[in-house]
Amino acid sequence: MNQPAGATFFGQPRGLATLFFTEMWERMSYYGMRALLLLYMTAQLSEGGMGLSEKTGGALYGLYTMTVYLMSLMGGYIADNYLGQRKSVWYGGIMIAAGHFSMAIPSTTTFFIGLVLIVIGTGFLKPNVSTIVGELYPEGGARRDAGFSIFYTGINLGAFLGPIVCGFLGEKVNWHWGFGAAGVGMLLGLIQFKMTEKYLGEAGIEPKAKMDKVQHASSKGLAAIFGAILVASAIAMQVTGFANFTEISGLAEGIGYVIVELVVLYFAYLVISPSFEWREKKRIMLIFILLIGCALFWSGFEQAGTSLNLFAKYLTDRHVMGWESPASWLQSVNPIFIIVLSPVFGYIWIKLAQKSLTPSSPLKFAFGLIFLALGFWVMAKAGQYAIESKVAPTWLIITYFLHTVGELCLSPVGLSTITKLAPPRIVGQMMGSWFTATAIGNLIAGLASGNFNFSAFTNAEKAHDALGSAAAVTPNLLEKIDPIKDKLDPSLLASQDLEGLRSATQRLMDTAMKDILPQIPANFFQTFLITIVVGAIFLVTARWAAKLAPDVE
Repeated sequence: MNQPAGATFFGQPRGLATLFFTEMWERMSYYGMRALLLLYMTAQLSEGGMGLSEKTGGALYGLYTMTVYLMSLMGGYIADNYLGQRKSVWYGGIMIAAGHFSMAIPSTTTFFIGLVLIVIGTGFLKPNVSTIVGELYPEGGARRDAGFSIFYTGINLGAFLGPIVCGFLGEKVNWHWGFGAAGVGMLLGLIQFKMTEKYLGEAGIEPKAKMDKVQHASSKGLAAIFGAILVASAIAMQVTGFANFTEISGLAEGIGYVIVELVVLYFAYLVISPSFEWREKKRIMLIFILLIGCALFWSGFEQAGTSLNLFAKYLTDRHVMGWESPASWLQSVNPIFIIVLSPVFGYIWIKLAQKSLTPSSPLKFAFGLIFLALGFWVMAKAGQYAIESKVAPTWLIITYFLHTVGELCLSPVGLSTITKLAPPRIVGQMMGSWFTATAIGNLIAGLASGNFNFSAFTNAEKAHDALGSAAAVTPNLLEKIDPIKDKLDPSLLASQDLEGLRSATQRLMDTAMKDILPQIPANFFQTFLITIVVGAIFLVTARWAAKLAPDVE
């Protein structure tokens, strides 16, 4: 690999440091902006936000995170066939930085341009930087595994730093400063990538899998078929009223339905295709079962950036010695737990293997789903207490601990198992299906926040407090009650009737206490029930599922 003599990074090739810091800064920018994204979109205009509802903001969030994963498929394809991994990482990083700096400009237009640039850039960078890591170890073996472990530590360091830096600037100074800080992080990653690129040798320079004309035509034909199905399905859902593509939330839901339909049809085609033997078809069926678990897991886990993030903002007491910490800081809890617990789980799996007690992949998925469900049970209890008053951050920290344990059971085994199960000629397609399931989970996580109306209560509470201490209706007071003015009688605002406004706001408070706040624990409990039931099904059927591919752990 033409590594400089004697140049190492924790005993690994020196090129690993280049990729370690590139990915660390990229993840810092991604998770830093993500921690702010929904908070910014749902913050009131008077707070510098976009003033969107949780439903609309959550749908936009879900579309964004979903397309990040789907774009990874396209980014990997273009790198493999045209650009090579190294150029893809470089150009992707430039687009990511440009996207964050675009979001730093206080404009709705530049905000959405920034999101599109980040989606495209992340699609180019993320899958290909990991590929280059693998190319540093042509010999494979334990040293390669150790190298990836160090690399993943960089990912989690970035995920820890992002919400701390961007969250503080975004929530305490200005939202757009937080977005700009994410861009600075990616820019630092690009600078060190270019300065230390020489240590990568020839890794990632040339495309590895240029298709011949027959393969290219086949791919275009398959894409055309799936594209036609997608368009026909979208039209049918719009005409029948099953989904409304003219609204953001309806668009997100409709796209989710179409993607699920395409995945189901694709796997049905593989199972009935005469191109595969029965042994291969059983493995494909097992992959499909695991994808269901994958999508469900990430639909709950990724609520860290949606419903759990909103819970942190509106219903969590974050005061420390009189100072209120940013809600986004709690997004840094998961990467801390990952860094601390990863060696523990590595030790546990090794010990179980030594005793021939290694759990099957379906069983590990079951454990992952059960721990995820337990986290939402904790949040259901927290939601009950939050009806009376704000709760301590401990509830969220315990939830993130349980979710991290679930992640360590499910996530590391996912792609590895897919590569073992997939018939050799469709390994790439099966890995793509894993990312698609993850994308679906992210979309559902965004849509889930639409079931929570956190702001309705807190906006009424703030307006009630402002009116309670006011001696008269002033422009400053009207600005404070602006978030709820569309729910007030216009005549009260026109007449500036202070007592009438107080009574109307009290009624809003009473309605929120009666109808809105109780929905929060109910929604968390619903997620708990769905996840625990599916987890139990995986647990009970794990032995049967494992028989579909008895030679794969």
